[in-house]
Amino acid sequence: MKIKGFLLGHFLSSSSITTRVSGNSLFMSNSPFLFTFRQFCTKSVSNRNSREKMKLGLGNIRNLDDALSVYDDMSRARPLPNVKQFTQLLSRVVDLKEYSAAIYLFKDLCNNSGIYVNEYTMNIAINSYCLSNRADFGFSILGWFFKRGCVPITSTFNTLLKGLFRENKINEAEELFRKMVKEELCELSVVTYGTVIDGLCKAGNVAMAIELLRVMDKGRSCKPDTHIYSMIIDSLCKYKKIESALKLFDEMSEKGIPPNVVTYSALICGLCNLSRWSEAKMLMEKMIGYKIYPNVITFNSLVDALCKEGLVDEAADVIDIMKQQNVTPNVITYNALMDGYCLQGRMDEARNVFDSMSNKNVASNIRSYNILINGYCRKKKIDDAMHLFREIPQKGLKRDVATYTIVLQGLFRCGRDSCALKLFDELQAVGIKPNSYTYCTVLDGLCTNGQVERALLLLDALEHKGRGDNHHQISYYNIVMDGLFEAKNVDAARAIFNDLASKGLQPDVITNNILIKGCCENGLLGEAKDILLKMERANVLPNEITYNAIIKGHLKGGKYEDAAKLFEEMDSKGFSLDAYTFELLLGLLGEREQNPTILKMIQKLAPNTLK
Repeated sequence: MKIKGFLLGHFLSSSSITTRVSGNSLFMSNSPFLFTFRQFCTKSVSNRNSREKMKLGLGNIRNLDDALSVYDDMSRARPLPNVKQFTQLLSRVVDLKEYSAAIYLFKDLCNNSGIYVNEYTMNIAINSYCLSNRADFGFSILGWFFKRGCVPITSTFNTLLKGLFRENKINEAEELFRKMVKEELCELSVVTYGTVIDGLCKAGNVAMAIELLRVMDKGRSCKPDTHIYSMIIDSLCKYKKIESALKLFDEMSEKGIPPNVVTYSALICGLCNLSRWSEAKMLMEKMIGYKIYPNVITFNSLVDALCKEGLVDEAADVIDIMKQQNVTPNVITYNALMDGYCLQGRMDEARNVFDSMSNKNVASNIRSYNILINGYCRKKKIDDAMHLFREIPQKGLKRDVATYTIVLQGLFRCGRDSCALKLFDELQAVGIKPNSYTYCTVLDGLCTNGQVERALLLLDALEHKGRGDNHHQISYYNIVMDGLFEAKNVDAARAIFNDLASKGLQPDVITNNILIKGCCENGLLGEAKDILLKMERANVLPNEITYNAIIKGHLKGGKYEDAAKLFEEMDSKGFSLDAYTFELLLGLLGEREQNPTILKMIQKLAPNTLK
């Protein structure tokens, strides 16, 4: 009765979940698979050798055609095979990722009077819907099966939980889990807790995942294991909460729960990302001491972290160690190394890594091309970048939005704005949807190349299309405002700023910094100071860039007393002058050596300079 109350009281009456529990409406009747399936099943038996098809067997199914052949022969056989064999066939169809086919076969079984499907068959159908991102239909099957007197088992609910998390329906997943506990719908297993903890971690709710870990600690039957701890530790490391992760790691040792390669890999990666190299090295030595050897994921984490820290030669050494340990580097390994070389402008070495991949039977992917193309674009070697760009389809790969965005940026940097605009049109013509970064790249490229009017037209088009959330939309306006100030079109820039509120957009610190810098460069120092005051009233805190911009403006404008006051305010907030502002101040010292205000500022910055 608890299950009945749960189904009827929550899911079958819920307006948030589509439920259809009778006839064909339970299934995706408009699936493109259905026509093919019906065609297949109505073929004349004389067109097939039934005995040969039966010999194919469940273990030899390689594709959907094989599966349909076996199903057809099984359904014609007399006596009929048992439900276990049909369930195994459905499971194989799911393994082939043919989810709509599995659902249709399940429906056909339900309509076959000679076969009584069981809870395991039901789980396969529910799983197929969940893997198709339709957990709502999975709940429909649950209700339908209850009417047939079939009692769902723990794995049924685990599947539904996983489906909800997969669709990012976090609140619904949490509600289902709470009902499972409160109404004792089934016996919870370690897998149940693991499914919820995994979903919470992926959703960024690590705190709740840890709370659930503590619930498991207090229970009797479902104690946390290595897998549970590893998931939480990995999530903590990704959010740079390494101290909390290390505490859980120590807790595992205290409880006699052995860490595995996943646990160590997560911690090593987390330590490397925080540049705590000695601790990462010690942990790896400890890991090997326990006969737990690093796998390709562990090594890839280390290589990637080293490359991001600029320690590319050390990363190359790690790859050599990988090979000595009989761990084969993969495309992720080589992409990380290549990216490291590109970030340092070492394009010949990056190209050597790229070329060597084919010799090592490691197929490059679109990420490999994007990394190398980006490296060439950063060095303004646009012809080399375009050669690789054209090569991509020849290698059987598809360019993605990142590929186009990288090349667009490269073309604009080299002043080839007409080529960039043609490529932007091509991107949309081939059906690739530009993302926010693409639009920012084009707007910035147009402004940098003196085409602010075209940037304004694109901005207007984006405004009408509603492309991007508020965070991205404000970035579009920031870029165009900066371009207008550079073009000395101060009134137009200020007009854009003043219209932001009417568009429902909140200026951020970058917006205000652009406005302050633009006003200062155009001699509007009083207006710049007013903006600084308004920022604080609007709870938009100025940063180091804000103060450097306004101090530079006042120094260039000869307003030394005001600059000194702003410097005092800046210093009290823990900010420092950047190299350009300091150089400007030193230059003024040479020109106006007797000015007491400048002398005082220099003395405060470098007390030993004037002794």
